Amino acid sequence: MKKGLVFGKFMPLHKGHLALIEFALSYCDKVMVSMSFTLDDPIPAEIRFGWLHQIFDQNPRIELFRALDDFPDEGLPLTEATKMWADFIHQTFPDVEGVFCSEAYGVPLARHLNCPVVFFDLDRVQVPISATVIRSNPYQHWDFIPQLVRPYFTKKVCLYGPESVGKTTLAQQLAECFQTTFAHEVAREVLTSNEFEIEKIIEIGELQTELVKQKIGEANQVLFCDTDLITTQIYCQQYFGYVPDELKKCEAEITYDLYLLLNIDTPWVPDSLRDFGDRRAEMFNLFKNELEKRELPYVLIEGNWGQRFIAARKEVERMLRGN
Repeated sequence: MKKGLVFGKFMPLHKGHLALIEFALSYCDKVMVSMSFTLDDPIPAEIRFGWLHQIFDQNPRIELFRALDDFPDEGLPLTEATKMWADFIHQTFPDVEGVFCSEAYGVPLARHLNCPVVFFDLDRVQVPISATVIRSNPYQHWDFIPQLVRPYFTKKVCLYGPESVGKTTLAQQLAECFQTTFAHEVAREVLTSNEFEIEKIIEIGELQTELVKQKIGEANQVLFCDTDLITTQIYCQQYFGYVPDELKKCEAEITYDLYLLLNIDTPWVPDSLRDFGDRRAEMFNLFKNELEKRELPYVLIEGNWGQRFIAARKEVERMLRGN
Protein backbone atom coordinates (compact mmCIF):
# COMPACT_ATOMS: atom_id res chain seq x y z
CA MET A 1 0.00 0.00 0.00
CA LYS A 2 1.47 3.34 -1.00
CA LYS A 3 -0.43 5.66 1.31
CA GLY A 4 -2.51 5.01 4.43
CA LEU A 5 -4.41 7.13 6.91
CA VAL A 6 -4.60 7.17 10.71
CA PHE A 7 -6.96 9.70 12.26
CA GLY A 8 -8.07 10.52 15.76
CA LYS A 9 -8.22 13.15 18.46
CA PHE A 10 -5.09 11.97 20.30
CA MET A 11 -6.50 13.39 23.52
CA PRO A 12 -4.04 12.55 24.88
CA LEU A 13 -1.59 10.87 22.58
CA HIS A 14 -0.80 7.50 24.18
CA LYS A 15 1.16 4.34 23.48
CA GLY A 16 -1.80 2.70 21.77
CA HIS A 17 -1.81 5.50 19.20
CA LEU A 18 1.91 5.11 18.65
CA ALA A 19 1.52 1.36 18.17
CA LEU A 20 -1.28 1.95 15.65
CA ILE A 21 0.84 4.38 13.64
CA GLU A 22 3.80 1.98 13.66
CA PHE A 23 1.43 -0.76 12.49
CA ALA A 24 0.27 1.45 9.62
CA LEU A 25 3.89 2.15 8.68
CA SER A 26 4.50 -1.58 8.38
CA TYR A 27 1.85 -1.69 5.61
CA CYS A 28 2.45 1.60 3.81
CA ASP A 29 5.14 3.63 2.11
CA LYS A 30 3.64 6.75 3.65
CA VAL A 31 1.15 7.36 6.46
CA MET A 32 -1.03 10.42 6.83
CA VAL A 33 -1.81 11.16 10.48
CA SER A 34 -4.81 13.47 10.84
CA MET A 35 -5.77 14.99 14.18
CA SER A 36 -9.35 16.22 14.56
CA PHE A 37 -10.15 18.94 17.06
CA THR A 38 -12.81 21.31 18.33
CA LEU A 39 -12.32 24.71 19.88
CA ASP A 40 -13.42 23.52 23.33
CA ASP A 41 -11.46 20.26 23.59
CA PRO A 42 -10.27 19.55 27.16
CA ILE A 43 -6.68 19.32 25.87
CA PRO A 44 -5.91 22.19 23.45
CA ALA A 45 -5.24 21.26 19.84
CA GLU A 46 -1.91 23.11 19.76
CA ILE A 47 -0.56 20.95 22.57
CA ARG A 48 -1.71 17.67 21.03
CA PHE A 49 -0.43 18.61 17.57
CA GLY A 50 2.85 19.61 19.18
CA TRP A 51 3.21 16.11 20.63
CA LEU A 52 2.76 14.59 17.18
CA HIS A 53 5.33 16.93 15.70
CA GLN A 54 7.88 16.18 18.40
CA ILE A 55 7.62 12.46 17.77
CA PHE A 56 7.21 12.29 14.00
CA ASP A 57 8.82 15.37 12.44
CA GLN A 58 12.01 13.44 11.71
CA ASN A 59 10.19 10.61 9.95
CA PRO A 60 9.85 11.37 6.22
CA ARG A 61 7.25 8.62 5.83
CA ILE A 62 4.73 10.41 8.06
CA GLU A 63 2.75 13.51 7.16
CA LEU A 64 0.77 15.34 9.83
CA PHE A 65 -2.54 17.14 9.39
CA ARG A 66 -5.13 18.65 11.67
CA ALA A 67 -8.76 19.21 10.84
CA LEU A 68 -11.52 21.09 12.62
CA ASP A 69 -14.23 18.67 13.70
CA ASP A 70 -17.27 20.73 12.69
CA PHE A 71 -19.70 17.93 11.89
CA PRO A 72 -23.15 19.33 12.66
CA ASP A 73 -24.61 16.71 15.01
CA GLU A 74 -22.71 14.48 17.43
CA GLY A 75 -25.91 12.53 18.04
CA LEU A 76 -26.06 11.09 14.53
CA PRO A 77 -26.37 7.31 14.25
CA LEU A 78 -22.99 5.71 13.61
CA THR A 79 -23.92 4.76 10.04
CA GLU A 80 -24.68 8.37 9.12
CA ALA A 81 -21.72 9.76 11.05
CA THR A 82 -19.25 7.42 9.38
CA LYS A 83 -20.66 8.38 5.97
CA MET A 84 -19.80 12.00 6.78
CA TRP A 85 -16.33 10.94 7.89
CA ALA A 86 -15.89 8.97 4.68
CA ASP A 87 -16.89 12.01 2.60
CA PHE A 88 -14.36 14.11 4.51
CA ILE A 89 -11.61 11.52 3.93
CA HIS A 90 -12.38 11.32 0.20
CA GLN A 91 -12.20 15.10 -0.13
CA THR A 92 -9.14 15.67 2.06
CA PHE A 93 -7.08 12.56 1.30
CA PRO A 94 -8.23 11.43 -2.18
CA ASP A 95 -5.18 9.25 -2.80
CA VAL A 96 -5.36 7.26 0.45
CA GLU A 97 -5.51 3.52 -0.23
CA GLY A 98 -6.46 2.36 3.26
CA VAL A 99 -7.43 3.51 6.73
CA PHE A 100 -5.97 2.04 9.90
CA CYS A 101 -7.89 2.09 13.15
CA SER A 102 -8.49 0.37 16.49
CA GLU A 103 -12.15 1.24 16.86
CA ALA A 104 -15.38 -0.62 15.99
CA TYR A 105 -16.56 2.30 13.86
CA GLY A 106 -14.10 1.04 11.24
CA VAL A 107 -16.69 -1.52 10.08
CA PRO A 108 -19.37 0.95 8.84
CA LEU A 109 -16.63 3.36 7.76
CA ALA A 110 -15.19 0.73 5.43
CA ARG A 111 -18.53 0.35 3.67
CA HIS A 112 -18.68 4.06 2.89
CA LEU A 113 -15.02 4.44 1.93
CA ASN A 114 -14.84 1.68 -0.64
CA CYS A 115 -11.27 1.07 0.43
CA PRO A 116 -9.77 -1.22 3.05
CA VAL A 117 -10.00 -0.46 6.75
CA VAL A 118 -7.21 -2.35 8.50
CA PHE A 119 -7.79 -3.04 12.17
CA PHE A 120 -5.10 -3.05 14.82
CA ASP A 121 -5.63 -4.47 18.31
CA LEU A 122 -9.40 -4.01 18.11
CA ASP A 123 -9.90 -5.84 21.41
CA ARG A 124 -7.19 -3.74 23.12
CA VAL A 125 -5.09 -6.75 24.02
CA GLN A 126 -1.67 -5.44 23.02
CA VAL A 127 -2.22 -1.95 24.48
CA PRO A 128 -5.20 -2.12 26.88
CA ILE A 129 -5.92 1.58 27.19
CA SER A 130 -7.97 4.42 25.71
CA ALA A 131 -7.59 8.19 25.81
CA THR A 132 -10.87 8.48 27.72
CA VAL A 133 -9.60 6.17 30.45
CA ILE A 134 -6.32 8.07 30.68
CA ARG A 135 -8.11 11.40 31.02
CA SER A 136 -10.25 10.01 33.84
CA ASN A 137 -7.13 9.31 35.91
CA PRO A 138 -3.77 9.66 34.16
CA TYR A 139 -1.84 8.68 37.31
CA GLN A 140 -3.34 5.19 37.39
CA HIS A 141 -2.32 4.66 33.77
CA TRP A 142 1.01 6.49 33.75
CA ASP A 143 2.89 3.72 31.94
CA PHE A 144 0.70 4.16 28.86
CA ILE A 145 1.57 7.86 28.53
CA PRO A 146 4.65 8.65 26.38
CA GLN A 147 7.46 10.47 28.15
CA LEU A 148 6.99 13.72 26.23
CA VAL A 149 3.26 13.79 27.07
CA ARG A 150 3.71 13.23 30.80
CA PRO A 151 4.65 16.84 31.69
CA TYR A 152 1.16 17.91 30.65
CA PHE A 153 -0.30 15.79 33.46
CA THR A 154 2.51 16.21 36.00
CA LYS A 155 1.29 17.92 39.15
CA LYS A 156 3.44 20.62 40.71
CA VAL A 157 3.53 20.96 44.50
CA CYS A 158 5.13 23.99 46.13
CA LEU A 159 6.58 23.69 49.63
CA TYR A 160 5.96 27.25 50.72
CA GLY A 161 6.69 29.41 53.71
CA PRO A 162 9.31 31.58 55.42
CA GLU A 163 12.81 30.59 56.46
CA SER A 164 13.71 27.55 58.55
CA VAL A 165 10.44 25.62 58.32
CA GLY A 166 11.90 22.53 56.60
CA LYS A 167 10.84 23.12 52.99
CA THR A 168 13.94 21.57 51.43
CA THR A 169 13.97 18.54 53.71
CA LEU A 170 10.27 17.90 53.16
CA ALA A 171 10.63 18.28 49.37
CA GLN A 172 13.39 15.66 49.40
CA GLN A 173 11.39 13.29 51.61
CA LEU A 174 8.28 13.58 49.45
CA ALA A 175 10.25 13.13 46.23
CA GLU A 176 11.73 9.92 47.61
CA CYS A 177 8.32 8.72 48.84
CA PHE A 178 6.65 9.30 45.45
CA GLN A 179 9.69 8.11 43.46
CA THR A 180 10.08 11.38 41.65
CA THR A 181 12.34 14.41 41.65
CA PHE A 182 12.27 17.88 43.16
CA ALA A 183 13.34 21.39 42.17
CA HIS A 184 15.76 22.83 44.69
CA GLU A 185 16.19 26.48 45.65
CA VAL A 186 18.52 28.06 43.10
CA ALA A 187 19.30 31.01 45.37
CA ARG A 188 21.38 28.76 47.60
CA GLU A 189 23.62 27.93 44.66
CA VAL A 190 23.98 31.51 43.49
CA LEU A 191 24.32 33.45 46.76
CA THR A 192 26.94 33.23 49.47
CA SER A 193 25.55 36.14 51.48
CA ASN A 194 22.64 38.57 51.44
CA GLU A 195 24.77 41.35 49.98
CA PHE A 196 23.72 41.49 46.31
CA GLU A 197 22.24 43.77 43.64
CA ILE A 198 18.72 43.47 42.31
CA GLU A 199 20.05 42.07 39.01
CA LYS A 200 21.13 39.01 40.97
CA ILE A 201 17.65 38.33 42.34
CA ILE A 202 16.21 38.70 38.83
CA GLU A 203 18.76 36.13 37.65
CA ILE A 204 17.72 33.82 40.48
CA GLY A 205 14.06 34.15 39.51
CA GLU A 206 14.78 33.33 35.89
CA LEU A 207 17.01 30.37 36.80
CA GLN A 208 14.38 29.03 39.23
CA THR A 209 11.72 29.21 36.53
CA GLU A 210 13.89 27.35 34.03
CA LEU A 211 14.81 24.72 36.61
CA VAL A 212 11.13 23.93 37.28
CA LYS A 213 10.44 23.62 33.55
CA GLN A 214 13.38 21.25 33.21
CA LYS A 215 12.42 19.14 36.21
CA ILE A 216 8.82 18.73 35.01
CA GLY A 217 10.21 16.66 32.15
CA GLU A 218 12.02 14.37 34.59
CA ALA A 219 9.27 13.98 37.18
CA ASN A 220 7.13 10.93 37.86
CA GLN A 221 3.52 12.17 38.15
CA VAL A 222 4.37 14.94 40.63
CA LEU A 223 7.16 17.50 41.00
CA PHE A 224 8.02 18.98 44.38
CA CYS A 225 9.44 22.50 44.51
CA ASP A 226 10.96 23.94 47.67
CA THR A 227 10.42 27.54 46.54
CA ASP A 228 8.52 29.60 43.99
CA LEU A 229 8.49 33.05 42.44
CA ILE A 230 6.10 34.45 45.05
CA THR A 231 8.83 33.68 47.58
CA THR A 232 11.45 35.38 45.40
CA GLN A 233 9.25 38.48 45.16
CA ILE A 234 8.64 38.56 48.91
CA TYR A 235 12.36 38.67 49.64
CA CYS A 236 12.99 41.11 46.81
CA GLN A 237 10.44 43.46 48.40
CA GLN A 238 12.10 43.05 51.78
CA TYR A 239 15.62 43.78 50.52
CA PHE A 240 14.95 46.37 47.81
CA GLY A 241 11.53 47.83 48.53
CA TYR A 242 9.98 46.91 45.19
CA VAL A 243 9.46 43.98 42.81
CA PRO A 244 10.73 44.28 39.21
CA ASP A 245 8.47 43.24 36.34
CA GLU A 246 10.86 40.44 35.39
CA LEU A 247 9.96 38.51 38.54
CA LYS A 248 6.24 39.00 37.97
CA LYS A 249 6.68 37.65 34.44
CA CYS A 250 8.51 34.60 35.79
CA GLU A 251 5.71 33.95 38.29
CA ALA A 252 3.15 33.90 35.47
CA GLU A 253 5.09 31.15 33.64
CA ILE A 254 4.60 28.49 36.32
CA THR A 255 1.39 27.53 38.10
CA TYR A 256 1.23 25.10 41.00
CA ASP A 257 -1.45 22.51 41.64
CA LEU A 258 -0.95 22.45 45.39
CA TYR A 259 0.57 24.86 47.88
CA LEU A 260 1.67 23.42 51.21
CA LEU A 261 2.16 26.33 53.62
CA LEU A 262 4.59 25.29 56.36
CA ASN A 263 3.98 26.82 59.77
CA ILE A 264 6.73 28.29 61.95
CA ASP A 265 6.23 25.83 64.85
CA THR A 266 9.74 24.44 64.29
CA PRO A 267 13.08 25.45 65.79
CA TRP A 268 14.88 28.34 64.11
CA VAL A 269 18.16 27.16 62.56
CA PRO A 270 20.38 30.11 61.57
CA ASP A 271 22.67 30.14 58.54
CA SER A 272 24.43 32.72 56.37
CA LEU A 273 21.37 33.38 54.17
CA ARG A 274 18.68 33.65 56.85
CA ASP A 275 17.92 37.18 58.04
CA PHE A 276 14.48 37.17 59.62
CA GLY A 277 14.70 34.96 62.69
CA ASP A 278 13.32 37.78 64.86
CA ARG A 279 10.35 38.32 62.51
CA ARG A 280 9.09 34.78 61.99
CA ALA A 281 5.41 35.46 62.77
CA GLU A 282 5.41 38.59 60.63
CA MET A 283 7.03 36.78 57.70
CA PHE A 284 4.66 33.80 58.01
CA ASN A 285 1.66 36.12 57.80
CA LEU A 286 3.22 37.88 54.83
CA PHE A 287 3.65 34.57 53.00
CA LYS A 288 0.09 33.53 53.81
CA ASN A 289 -1.33 36.89 52.74
CA GLU A 290 0.42 36.69 49.36
CA LEU A 291 -1.36 33.40 48.63
CA GLU A 292 -4.70 34.78 49.75
CA LYS A 293 -4.21 37.97 47.74
CA ARG A 294 -3.79 35.81 44.64
CA GLU A 295 -6.73 33.60 45.68
CA LEU A 296 -4.47 30.53 45.62
CA PRO A 297 -5.77 27.68 47.80
CA TYR A 298 -3.30 26.16 50.23
CA VAL A 299 -3.04 23.56 52.96
CA LEU A 300 -1.41 24.45 56.28
CA ILE A 301 1.22 21.92 57.35
CA GLU A 302 2.42 21.98 60.95
CA GLY A 303 3.62 19.84 63.84
CA ASN A 304 6.87 17.99 64.30
CA TRP A 305 8.90 16.75 61.35
CA GLY A 306 7.19 13.37 61.24
CA GLN A 307 3.72 14.88 61.46
CA ARG A 308 4.53 17.29 58.65
CA PHE A 309 5.65 14.52 56.34
CA ILE A 310 2.54 12.42 57.03
CA ALA A 311 0.20 15.37 56.51
CA ALA A 312 1.93 16.47 53.31
CA ARG A 313 1.96 12.93 51.91
CA LYS A 314 -1.77 12.57 52.51
CA GLU A 315 -2.49 15.85 50.71
CA VAL A 316 -0.44 14.77 47.69
CA GLU A 317 -2.15 11.37 47.60
CA ARG A 318 -5.54 13.10 47.75
CA MET A 319 -4.55 15.37 44.87
CA LEU A 320 -3.42 12.45 42.71
CA ARG A 321 -6.69 10.63 43.39
CA GLY A 322 -8.53 13.71 42.20
CA ASN A 323 -10.41 14.48 45.41
